[in-house]
Amino acid sequence: MFVTLRANGGRLRDSGQPIVSGGGREAHDPTGSGLSGSVVSEPVAKSGPETHSGAAARSGAVPRSGIAGRPGRSRPERGNRTDPWPRKPDGDDATPAPTPPTQRDANGVEIYDPLGLYPAANRSHQPLRARWDPTAPDPNRSRGPRPDRNAKKQSALGRFVSTYGWRAYALPVLFVVTVLVVVDAVRGGTSGTGSSATPGFGRLSPRTATAGIIGAPPGDGQFPADLPTGALPDGGPFTEDGAGTWRVVPGATAEFGAGTEYHFSYTVEIENGVDTSGFGGDESVAKMIDSTLANPKSWASDKKFAFRRVDQGRPDFRISLTSRQTTRKSCGFDIPIDSSCFNADLDRVVLSEVRWVRGALAFEGDIGSYRQYQINHEVGHAIGYHQHQPCETDGGLAPIMMQQTFGTENNDIATLSPSGLVPMDGKRCRFNPWPYPRG
Repeated sequence: MFVTLRANGGRLRDSGQPIVSGGGREAHDPTGSGLSGSVVSEPVAKSGPETHSGAAARSGAVPRSGIAGRPGRSRPERGNRTDPWPRKPDGDDATPAPTPPTQRDANGVEIYDPLGLYPAANRSHQPLRARWDPTAPDPNRSRGPRPDRNAKKQSALGRFVSTYGWRAYALPVLFVVTVLVVVDAVRGGTSGTGSSATPGFGRLSPRTATAGIIGAPPGDGQFPADLPTGALPDGGPFTEDGAGTWRVVPGATAEFGAGTEYHFSYTVEIENGVDTSGFGGDESVAKMIDSTLANPKSWASDKKFAFRRVDQGRPDFRISLTSRQTTRKSCGFDIPIDSSCFNADLDRVVLSEVRWVRGALAFEGDIGSYRQYQINHEVGHAIGYHQHQPCETDGGLAPIMMQQTFGTENNDIATLSPSGLVPMDGKRCRFNPWPYPRG
């Protein structure tokens, strides 16, 4: 049944007949049919048992529009209203919501960004960005007509940086680093501080001048009783008193070194009463001594010298690991510091066992390096380098004949022996266990 109301004041009936209004302003509408309260009927689709305007018709409410000669605010038709938030249609005919366009990066990998929060990357703000193969053509890059612009044409350097990205910055850095490494290798691998020169070891004395105790400090300095310089560090156990006799460690080596002027033979001996099991046994001590003297950084680097180890006959000198009290008797103890020495009267290189086990705080190196220093320094006295040497270059390597057990700073050693060759000039060296640290 189809009924149309020209005024919002009537009800729909199932009979489809026009509804007569109860009166009011609608009856005076000049556009009506001439009958008071009449309504013109037109066929429309039935929208329900009762329209929203029925109550207004019964109450005599006057609509805002449709009154002749009286302006009012027109209300847009419900069907023509623009909804800023359209509802999603229901049903089978509902159109699916549009999906955001798929974004892909330069390598073709899909970027999932349904909300559009991440805009496409701007290459101009990524100066280090570069493809895996910068020389290959980019299939994702299309070249259209270039817009007119006032900017200058990109330079060759700019194109290089744009093409190779981070590589353009890395290449010069790698080049500079390579040059520095090559220069450092040519100069002998020196560190950033100190001198590249090989430290000296003084004048070689003739064999006829060899007598007495060589290497022990004279003890004429003014120093405190506790002597922090040359102090013994904490560490493993050592032998306080030995028997005063030595046992020869069996074994011999072939001669090493050119020996253009001097050939030296030596034995490796351990004082009876010294227990070497805590640091590998007698053989371990002998191997340490042999490998140190045969090292290209040791005395055999000088073509004048040649060395060989023997275990029979009379050697030129005896390298002897010695207990604390026997060392003090053999080397003297004017300065109350445990140290080693070369006793020419006994032809014995006396290595302090307490220093072999503990090392020295002032040396500032590991225990293995200290043992190498101990061997090279005292053997240096045995082959003719009798005088001690000062730190020559501030920050450089200490000379092997410097008393590094007492310190690597000239002032520390000069305090113990003011009349010695070491000046109090404030120079400080780095520990060094080798006569020829460059090989």
